[in-house]
Amino acid sequence: MGRIKGTLVKRTTKDLLKYHKIRFNSDLENNKKSVSGVIPGIPKKIRNSVAGYVTRLMKKESEKK
Repeated sequence: MGRIKGTLVKRTTKDLLKYHKIRFNSDLENNKKSVSGVIPGIPKKIRNSVAGYVTRLMKKESEKK
C-alpha cells in the first residue's frame, strides 16, 4: 500500500500545474528547484512532497501520450 498525500500537498501541486506547468517535467531534482523558485520560503519537507507529487503526475501524463 502506498503513502497518502495530504490535502495541502495535493492542492498546492494542482495549483502549480495549473499556472506553471511549463516549468515542470519528470525529473525530481528539476522539480525541487522549480517549486522553490515559484514558492519562496517553502519548508523543505513540503517542497519535497510537492515536487515528488508533481514528478509522479508528469510521468503519468507522459505515459498516456
